[in-house]
Formats: sequence, structure tokens, C-alpha cells
Amino acid sequence: MGPALLFCPADRPERFAKALDRADAVILDLEDAVAPDAKSAARGAVIESELDPDRVIVRVNPPGTDAFVSDIATLSQTDYRTVMIAKAESAKSLKALDRRFSLITLCETAKGIAAAEKLAAHDQVVALMWGAEDLVASLGGTSSRKPKGAYRDIARYARSRVLLAAGANGKAAIDAVHLDISDTKRLAAEAADAAASGFAATACIHPSQADVIRDAYRPDAATTSWARGVLEASRTQRGVFTYAGRMVDEPVLRHARLVLSRVDR
Repeated sequence: MGPALLFCPADRPERFAKALDRADAVILDLEDAVAPDAKSAARGAVIESELDPDRVIVRVNPPGTDAFVSDIATLSQTDYRTVMIAKAESAKSLKALDRRFSLITLCETAKGIAAAEKLAAHDQVVALMWGAEDLVASLGGTSSRKPKGAYRDIARYARSRVLLAAGANGKAAIDAVHLDISDTKRLAAEAADAAASGFAATACIHPSQADVIRDAYRPDAATTSWARGVLEASRTQRGVFTYAGRMVDEPVLRHARLVLSRVDR
């Protein structure tokens, strides 16, 4: 999957194809985006949909709820096998998932962030995502961001912890959604920071945000040229060497390889 993952309410099947067309993958949302009295219809829409299973993630309700049980029963009637677990808080709760499913755990509560390392170590988990608003609400707070738009320290800590937990276990990390749809400048800056920090993708809530995220993850011409050049130079060098005035060792070469892997993707 590419870097732009677009949430789509599962009770709006007329939007499914467009969402998948605009993004690299679509997250069909059976949780917060769907009102309780619409969940049954949403599950029916997921069953009837005919999307590319390799580019579909289904967000289900939290483990331990009746809605979760119904969601999993729904997925068993489809070809969709990548499941995002809302409000994941323990690796033990994932035992209810059939081995056929690949899991993305959404760490969006205080307990979820505290359990990030254990969730990342679970063998069915392929990625971790974090969520800011539910996290702050679980702490008794009212906003994840400061008045000028920057994340508060607690949100930055959660973001970093999820990224480190994922990386330590060889799993992908997904950055949180940006709720202010009109603030494309900050979205671009945060997505660029996510890419540079090691996130594999950023989730979004509106089709217009997908291209902003893609552009932020795509290395620019100068960076791509540097990566190609330094890797070419490394073929004739031994150990540490200098390229374009900068010391180059193996970590720098790994950075260059990652840049080119994003160009290819």
C-alpha cells in the first residue's frame, strides 16, 4: 500500500470506489464514522462491495463489544483480510481474530499507547496507527493541539512511542489523520515529517488530502539525485567516505536506499 490511506464511512457505499480511486488504500470504517442505528446497513454494504482486497482495510469496533463480534462475522463473508482494530488496548484481546486476518492496531487511548510495544509484537499485527483525539479524551483532556495548530506534548509522545514500537518489531507505522481539511500547509508539513521520521503512511479523512500526503512522501528531485549519486559513489569506496561535502557511512547509505524505494513506490 502507498502512503495515503483514506477513511470512508462504511454506510456510504456510493463513495467506496471514488475513495479507492483517490487514495492508495481505503479504510472502510464500521466504527466512529457510522451511527449505531446505521451499523447493520454498513455491514451489509461492506459484504456487497467489490473492491480490490489488497487495497482495502476495514476498521472494526473495539474488542469486547457486541459490535466487534458482528463486524468480524461480517468480514468472514468477504475477501477483505486487513483489519484495523479500533481502540486496541491489549495483545490478549486480539486472540479473538481468526489467523486469516492481518491486523492494524489503532492505539488511541492511554491504555493503547501504554500497550504499543506488546501490540506491535503480536504476530498477526502488520502495522500500528495512533490517534490523537480519542487519546486526549481518554486522559480527560479537550484538545490534542495548541491554539496555533501544533500537537501538544502528550500527542507528540504518543506518536513517537507508536513509531518506535512498530520499528522495534519490524512493523509499519501509520500517522494520524489531520482533522482540519482546509489546513493543507500543516498537513503537508506533518506528512513530510512523518515520511522523514519513518512512518510508512498517513491516514486522511477527505479525498483532497490524499494528493497532499503523496506529494509529501515523494522525495524531491534534489534528494533523489543525491541518493542515486551517493549510492553510485559507494560502489568504488571502502568504509567511510565523503560525498558532496558530507561524511557517508552505512546509516547514510540506508537513508539513500529508502529514498529510492519511495521513488519506486
